[in-house]
Amino acid sequence: MDIAHTDNSALLRRVSPGDWLFALALAGGAAFALRQYGGFMDIYEKLILVLTVPAIAAIGWAWKPFRLFLAVSTALALASISLYQGDLARAEKVFFLKYLISSQTAIMWMSALVFIATGAYWLGLLTRSDFAEKTGSALTWSAATMGTTGLFVRWYESYLIGTDVGHIPISNLYEVFVLFSLITALLYLYYEGRYATRRMGAFVLLVISAAVAFLLWYTFSREAQEIQPLIPALQSYWMKVHVPANFIGYGAFALAAMIGVADLLVRKGILASRLPAPEVLDDVMYKAIAIGFAFFTIATILGALWAAEAWGTYWQWDPKETWAFIVWLNYAAWLHVRLTKGLRGAMLAWWAVIGLVVTAFAFVGVNMFLSGLHSYGSL
Repeated sequence: MDIAHTDNSALLRRVSPGDWLFALALAGGAAFALRQYGGFMDIYEKLILVLTVPAIAAIGWAWKPFRLFLAVSTALALASISLYQGDLARAEKVFFLKYLISSQTAIMWMSALVFIATGAYWLGLLTRSDFAEKTGSALTWSAATMGTTGLFVRWYESYLIGTDVGHIPISNLYEVFVLFSLITALLYLYYEGRYATRRMGAFVLLVISAAVAFLLWYTFSREAQEIQPLIPALQSYWMKVHVPANFIGYGAFALAAMIGVADLLVRKGILASRLPAPEVLDDVMYKAIAIGFAFFTIATILGALWAAEAWGTYWQWDPKETWAFIVWLNYAAWLHVRLTKGLRGAMLAWWAVIGLVVTAFAFVGVNMFLSGLHSYGSL
């Protein structure tokens, strides 16, 4: 018997017509983008767009709720773009743009929904209310949808300012804090569905709320929402792959840390009857760190390639690079002791929590307190 043929046949049988329709819609969207905006892309950007299609299709095939999220986010973004009619000034004149789906209003809706979702999850956890937990989950999906819409629209708005200004919105602290919030929320929602429990949300939403609180402070104290042209160091196709990979890592590490907090409370008998078993929390923490480590490794390699192109050397022990290496070593050691030594329990949970402090310093602290080649992200 041809085992390879059997495996392929089984895989094809598991793929439904809806799966193929989703993939076809993604391919159609990419083809439209290439036809409409291909003149603004170089060959590398076109390649990134083409490769994104099977990657997102695979996510949608494995995680069905992601399809609706992506469809609604895209529909809202397209509605916003159509309302602009090529005129950025309409953001203050058109009701739905001013109060709902311009980039800034969509991101503000995301922020409000994150805070409300956090409260709903905690209410559900403390009162054992399924309705409150379901509400928290729905609000988290809504927050992720509005934030994604906001980033899509911000991308379009940057081109309305000028073709020389237009860029993917992952270039400064304001934009990447939105990205971090979205990625962490989506990672959590995946595990919420995968393990059929909403009782981790109260903890994970805390770190997202903290990110949103920083985002709001940064917005109102620095007017950080203003779209600025890219500085020369960021005018590279490498940014489009390095930054998202990096923030999948950051989001996964943040998720693992908050699961670690929940795990420690359960082991001390606090909220033990309301939270998943330690074995479940340990498994989620491990898988989040494994995913985060994989993407952070990819991001570090991509960053080194970008550095070689921009500065002529792969590594210079710049403060950002040094702390990225510390983060990488930290989680490499965490995975090593778990996989080779069989270590479990409170020590790994504490390690995950402390790891978030190290990661946060690499993410924000370096920009606040140190200077170097990456100081373009300073506060």
